[in-house]
Amino acid sequence: MRGVGKVKESIEVIINVGSGADDKKEMRLRLAEILAASNRTANISLARSGEEVGELARRAARSDSRIVVAGGGDGTINAVASAVIETDKTLGVLPLGTLNHFAKDLHIPLDLEAAAHTIVAGHTTQVDVGEVNGHIFLNNSSLGLYPRLVHEREKQQRLGSRKWTAFFWAVIAVLGRYPFLEVKLSVEGKDLSTRSSLVFIGNNEYEMESLNAGARSCLHAGRLSLYMTRDTGRLGLVRLAWRALFGGLRDDKDFLALCSKEVWIETKHRRLRVAMDGEVTMMQPPLYYCIRPLSLRVLVPVENEPK
Repeated sequence: MRGVGKVKESIEVIINVGSGADDKKEMRLRLAEILAASNRTANISLARSGEEVGELARRAARSDSRIVVAGGGDGTINAVASAVIETDKTLGVLPLGTLNHFAKDLHIPLDLEAAAHTIVAGHTTQVDVGEVNGHIFLNNSSLGLYPRLVHEREKQQRLGSRKWTAFFWAVIAVLGRYPFLEVKLSVEGKDLSTRSSLVFIGNNEYEMESLNAGARSCLHAGRLSLYMTRDTGRLGLVRLAWRALFGGLRDDKDFLALCSKEVWIETKHRRLRVAMDGEVTMMQPPLYYCIRPLSLRVLVPVENEPK
Protein backbone atom coordinates (compact mmCIF):
# COMPACT_ATOMS: atom_id res chain seq x y z
CA MET A 1 0.00 0.00 0.00
CA ARG A 2 1.25 3.45 -0.91
CA GLY A 3 1.88 5.97 1.88
CA VAL A 4 2.18 3.33 4.58
CA GLY A 5 5.52 3.21 6.44
CA LYS A 6 6.87 1.66 9.56
CA VAL A 7 5.20 3.07 12.68
CA LYS A 8 7.65 4.95 14.86
CA GLU A 9 8.19 3.56 18.34
CA SER A 10 7.54 6.04 21.13
CA ILE A 11 9.89 6.34 24.11
CA GLU A 12 9.20 8.17 27.38
CA VAL A 13 12.20 10.17 28.61
CA ILE A 14 12.41 11.93 31.99
CA ILE A 15 15.38 14.25 32.57
CA ASN A 16 16.17 15.80 35.93
CA VAL A 17 17.30 19.35 35.20
CA GLY A 18 19.08 19.49 38.56
CA SER A 19 21.50 16.66 37.69
CA GLY A 20 24.95 17.61 36.44
CA ALA A 21 25.89 20.93 34.88
CA ASP A 22 24.98 20.48 31.21
CA ASP A 23 22.35 22.52 29.39
CA LYS A 24 19.30 20.25 29.58
CA LYS A 25 17.33 22.11 26.88
CA GLU A 26 20.13 21.64 24.37
CA MET A 27 20.47 18.04 25.50
CA ARG A 28 16.76 17.54 24.94
CA LEU A 29 17.03 18.70 21.31
CA ARG A 30 20.08 16.53 20.59
CA LEU A 31 18.46 13.48 22.15
CA ALA A 32 15.30 13.96 20.09
CA GLU A 33 17.45 14.13 16.93
CA ILE A 34 19.29 10.89 17.76
CA LEU A 35 16.06 9.01 18.48
CA ALA A 36 14.29 10.40 15.40
CA ALA A 37 17.19 9.24 13.20
CA SER A 38 16.54 5.72 14.49
CA ASN A 39 12.81 5.88 13.75
CA ARG A 40 11.84 6.62 17.35
CA THR A 41 9.79 9.45 18.71
CA ALA A 42 10.46 10.68 22.21
CA ASN A 43 8.20 12.32 24.72
CA ILE A 44 10.94 14.15 26.64
CA SER A 45 9.93 15.70 29.97
CA LEU A 46 12.14 17.97 32.08
CA ALA A 47 11.64 17.55 35.83
CA ARG A 48 12.64 20.33 38.21
CA SER A 49 12.41 18.41 41.47
CA GLY A 50 12.55 14.88 42.83
CA GLU A 51 8.80 14.96 43.38
CA GLU A 52 8.23 15.86 39.74
CA VAL A 53 10.54 13.03 38.63
CA GLY A 54 8.35 10.60 40.57
CA GLU A 55 5.11 12.01 39.14
CA LEU A 56 6.39 11.86 35.57
CA ALA A 57 7.73 8.35 36.09
CA ARG A 58 4.37 7.07 37.36
CA ARG A 59 2.66 8.67 34.37
CA ALA A 60 5.18 7.07 32.00
CA ALA A 61 4.60 3.69 33.64
CA ARG A 62 0.95 3.95 32.62
CA SER A 63 1.75 4.95 29.02
CA ASP A 64 1.85 2.72 25.94
CA SER A 65 5.61 3.12 25.53
CA ARG A 66 7.69 -0.01 26.12
CA ILE A 67 10.76 1.98 27.17
CA VAL A 68 11.01 4.57 29.94
CA VAL A 69 14.32 6.45 30.11
CA ALA A 70 15.71 8.14 33.21
CA GLY A 71 18.16 10.99 32.70
CA GLY A 72 20.00 12.06 35.82
CA GLY A 73 22.00 10.73 38.76
CA ASP A 74 21.47 7.58 40.77
CA GLY A 75 18.59 9.11 42.75
CA THR A 76 16.73 9.93 39.54
CA ILE A 77 17.38 6.46 38.11
CA ASN A 78 16.03 4.97 41.36
CA ALA A 79 12.85 7.07 41.22
CA VAL A 80 12.06 6.00 37.65
CA ALA A 81 12.96 2.37 38.31
CA SER A 82 10.64 2.37 41.35
CA ALA A 83 7.74 3.38 39.09
CA VAL A 84 8.35 0.84 36.31
CA ILE A 85 9.60 -2.21 38.20
CA GLU A 86 6.12 -3.72 38.60
CA THR A 87 5.24 -3.13 34.92
CA ASP A 88 6.26 -4.59 31.57
CA LYS A 89 8.46 -1.55 30.83
CA THR A 90 12.21 -1.58 30.19
CA LEU A 91 14.41 1.04 31.83
CA GLY A 92 16.79 3.14 29.77
CA VAL A 93 19.57 5.10 31.46
CA LEU A 94 21.11 8.45 30.56
CA PRO A 95 23.80 8.95 33.23
CA LEU A 96 23.76 12.70 33.85
CA GLY A 97 24.69 12.80 37.52
CA THR A 98 27.93 13.29 39.41
CA LEU A 99 28.80 9.67 40.28
CA ASN A 100 26.54 7.46 38.10
CA HIS A 101 27.33 4.23 40.00
CA PHE A 102 24.51 2.18 38.45
CA ALA A 103 25.46 3.12 34.89
CA LYS A 104 29.15 2.46 35.51
CA ASP A 105 28.51 -1.00 36.98
CA LEU A 106 26.45 -1.87 33.87
CA HIS A 107 29.08 -0.32 31.56
CA ILE A 108 26.53 2.12 30.16
CA PRO A 109 28.45 4.94 28.42
CA LEU A 110 28.62 8.23 30.31
CA ASP A 111 28.56 10.20 27.05
CA LEU A 112 25.04 11.33 26.12
CA GLU A 113 25.16 10.26 22.48
CA ALA A 114 26.71 6.86 23.24
CA ALA A 115 24.15 6.25 26.00
CA ALA A 116 21.34 7.22 23.61
CA HIS A 117 22.63 4.79 20.99
CA THR A 118 22.68 2.07 23.68
CA ILE A 119 18.96 2.73 24.19
CA VAL A 120 18.31 2.64 20.45
CA ALA A 121 20.21 -0.66 20.04
CA GLY A 122 17.65 -2.32 22.32
CA HIS A 123 19.79 -4.92 24.11
CA THR A 124 18.25 -5.75 27.48
CA THR A 125 19.39 -7.54 30.59
CA GLN A 126 17.70 -8.28 33.90
CA VAL A 127 19.25 -7.16 37.15
CA ASP A 128 18.56 -7.64 40.84
CA VAL A 129 17.11 -4.92 43.01
CA GLY A 130 17.47 -4.45 46.76
CA GLU A 131 14.49 -3.57 48.91
CA VAL A 132 14.06 -2.17 52.42
CA ASN A 133 10.59 -1.85 53.97
CA GLY A 134 8.99 -1.60 50.55
CA HIS A 135 11.47 0.88 49.05
CA ILE A 136 13.86 -0.31 46.33
CA PHE A 137 17.52 0.54 45.82
CA LEU A 138 19.62 -0.17 42.75
CA ASN A 139 23.03 0.41 44.35
CA ASN A 140 22.99 0.47 48.12
CA SER A 141 21.34 1.57 51.33
CA SER A 142 23.04 2.74 54.50
CA LEU A 143 22.54 3.82 58.09
CA GLY A 144 24.66 5.95 60.39
CA LEU A 145 27.25 8.41 59.14
CA TYR A 146 26.26 8.59 55.48
CA PRO A 147 22.56 9.50 55.87
CA ARG A 148 23.58 12.12 58.45
CA LEU A 149 26.19 13.44 56.00
CA VAL A 150 23.59 13.79 53.23
CA HIS A 151 21.14 15.48 55.61
CA GLU A 152 23.80 17.96 56.75
CA ARG A 153 24.96 18.64 53.18
CA GLU A 154 21.42 19.41 52.06
CA LYS A 155 21.01 21.78 55.02
CA GLN A 156 24.21 23.61 54.02
CA GLN A 157 22.98 23.84 50.41
CA ARG A 158 19.67 25.35 51.56
CA LEU A 159 21.76 28.00 53.33
CA GLY A 160 23.39 28.88 50.01
CA SER A 161 26.56 26.77 49.87
CA ARG A 162 27.61 25.13 46.62
CA LYS A 163 27.46 21.33 46.49
CA TRP A 164 31.12 20.50 47.21
CA THR A 165 31.49 23.31 49.76
CA ALA A 166 28.37 22.01 51.50
CA PHE A 167 29.82 18.50 51.42
CA PHE A 168 33.06 19.68 53.07
CA TRP A 169 31.27 21.42 55.94
CA ALA A 170 28.90 18.46 56.32
CA VAL A 171 31.88 16.13 56.80
CA ILE A 172 33.30 18.45 59.48
CA ALA A 173 29.96 18.65 61.29
CA VAL A 174 29.19 14.92 61.19
CA LEU A 175 32.68 13.76 62.19
CA GLY A 176 32.64 16.33 64.99
CA ARG A 177 29.62 14.63 66.54
CA TYR A 178 30.54 11.13 65.32
CA PRO A 179 27.36 9.40 66.47
CA PHE A 180 27.12 5.65 67.06
CA LEU A 181 24.10 3.52 66.25
CA GLU A 182 23.24 0.54 68.45
CA VAL A 183 21.96 -2.19 66.14
CA LYS A 184 20.84 -5.78 66.31
CA LEU A 185 21.32 -7.71 63.08
CA SER A 186 19.57 -10.96 62.17
CA VAL A 187 21.23 -12.69 59.22
CA GLU A 188 20.51 -16.29 58.20
CA GLY A 189 19.29 -17.23 61.67
CA LYS A 190 22.20 -15.61 63.50
CA ASP A 191 21.91 -12.51 65.71
CA LEU A 192 24.58 -9.88 66.29
CA SER A 193 24.33 -6.82 68.54
CA THR A 194 26.93 -4.05 68.32
CA ARG A 195 27.55 -0.31 68.11
CA SER A 196 28.36 0.96 64.63
CA SER A 197 29.00 4.28 62.94
CA LEU A 198 28.17 2.92 59.49
CA VAL A 199 25.99 0.05 58.20
CA PHE A 200 26.08 -0.44 54.42
CA ILE A 201 23.85 -2.88 52.50
CA GLY A 202 24.58 -3.37 48.82
CA ASN A 203 22.59 -4.78 45.92
CA ASN A 204 25.02 -7.64 45.20
CA GLU A 205 28.66 -7.67 46.28
CA TYR A 206 30.90 -4.62 46.24
CA GLU A 207 34.64 -4.49 45.78
CA MET A 208 35.83 -3.05 49.10
CA GLU A 209 39.59 -2.83 48.58
CA SER A 210 42.07 -1.23 46.15
CA LEU A 211 41.31 1.40 43.51
CA ASN A 212 38.21 -0.56 42.43
CA ALA A 213 36.54 -0.03 45.82
CA GLY A 214 32.88 0.84 45.40
CA ALA A 215 32.38 -1.06 42.11
CA ARG A 216 30.38 -4.23 41.39
CA SER A 217 31.22 -6.84 38.78
CA CYS A 218 27.79 -8.51 38.93
CA LEU A 219 24.23 -7.32 39.47
CA HIS A 220 22.46 -10.66 39.03
CA ALA A 221 23.90 -12.99 41.72
CA GLY A 222 20.73 -12.76 43.84
CA ARG A 223 22.21 -11.60 47.14
CA LEU A 224 22.75 -8.61 49.36
CA SER A 225 26.14 -7.62 50.70
CA LEU A 226 26.47 -6.17 54.19
CA TYR A 227 29.46 -4.15 55.38
CA MET A 228 29.64 -2.65 58.85
CA THR A 229 32.13 -0.89 61.08
CA ARG A 230 32.15 -2.15 64.64
CA ASP A 231 32.64 -0.09 67.81
CA THR A 232 35.49 2.07 66.49
CA GLY A 233 36.26 5.79 66.79
CA ARG A 234 37.47 8.38 64.30
CA LEU A 235 41.05 7.06 64.16
CA GLY A 236 39.71 3.55 63.65
CA LEU A 237 37.60 4.82 60.76
CA VAL A 238 40.71 6.38 59.19
CA ARG A 239 42.53 3.06 59.60
CA LEU A 240 39.68 1.20 57.87
CA ALA A 241 39.74 3.71 54.99
CA TRP A 242 43.51 3.18 54.65
CA ARG A 243 43.07 -0.60 54.55
CA ALA A 244 40.32 -0.22 51.96
CA LEU A 245 42.84 1.53 49.71
CA PHE A 246 45.86 -0.67 50.35
CA GLY A 247 44.40 -4.05 51.35
CA GLY A 248 43.50 -6.03 54.45
CA LEU A 249 40.10 -4.46 55.14
CA ARG A 250 38.18 -7.74 55.30
CA ASP A 251 40.62 -9.11 57.89
CA ASP A 252 40.27 -6.13 60.22
CA LYS A 253 38.61 -6.95 63.56
CA ASP A 254 36.55 -3.73 63.41
CA PHE A 255 35.01 -4.52 60.01
CA LEU A 256 32.26 -7.02 59.23
CA ALA A 257 31.48 -8.24 55.68
CA LEU A 258 28.98 -10.90 54.67
CA CYS A 259 26.39 -11.81 52.03
CA SER A 260 22.80 -12.93 52.45
CA LYS A 261 19.42 -12.87 50.72
CA GLU A 262 17.81 -10.98 53.61
CA VAL A 263 18.81 -8.93 56.66
CA TRP A 264 16.78 -7.72 59.64
CA ILE A 265 18.01 -4.63 61.51
CA GLU A 266 16.58 -3.46 64.82
CA THR A 267 17.51 -0.39 66.87
CA LYS A 268 16.18 1.49 69.90
CA HIS A 269 15.26 4.44 67.68
CA ARG A 270 11.64 4.99 66.75
CA ARG A 271 12.66 6.52 63.43
CA LEU A 272 15.89 6.32 61.43
CA ARG A 273 17.41 8.18 58.51
CA VAL A 274 17.97 5.60 55.79
CA ALA A 275 19.93 6.38 52.62
CA MET A 276 19.02 4.66 49.35
CA ASP A 277 21.01 5.45 46.22
CA GLY A 278 22.09 8.78 47.68
CA GLU A 279 18.61 9.91 48.77
CA VAL A 280 17.56 9.91 52.44
CA THR A 281 14.18 9.06 53.93
CA MET A 282 12.89 8.43 57.44
CA MET A 283 11.82 4.87 58.29
CA GLN A 284 10.45 3.11 61.31
CA PRO A 285 12.47 0.08 62.51
CA PRO A 286 12.73 -2.83 62.29
CA LEU A 287 14.23 -2.61 58.82
CA TYR A 288 13.76 -5.63 56.58
CA TYR A 289 16.21 -5.86 53.69
CA CYS A 290 15.78 -8.40 50.90
CA ILE A 291 16.91 -9.03 47.34
CA ARG A 292 14.52 -9.11 44.39
CA PRO A 293 16.30 -11.31 41.83
CA LEU A 294 16.20 -10.31 38.15
CA SER A 295 13.24 -8.01 38.74
CA LEU A 296 14.28 -5.04 36.58
CA ARG A 297 14.85 -4.96 32.82
CA VAL A 298 17.51 -2.48 31.71
CA LEU A 299 18.91 -1.47 28.32
CA VAL A 300 22.67 -2.09 28.28
CA PRO A 301 25.51 -2.36 25.75
CA VAL A 302 25.43 -5.75 24.05
CA GLU A 303 28.81 -6.80 25.49
CA ASN A 304 27.39 -6.46 29.02
CA GLU A 305 24.63 -9.03 28.61
CA PRO A 306 25.11 -11.91 31.11
CA LYS A 307 26.37 -15.12 29.55
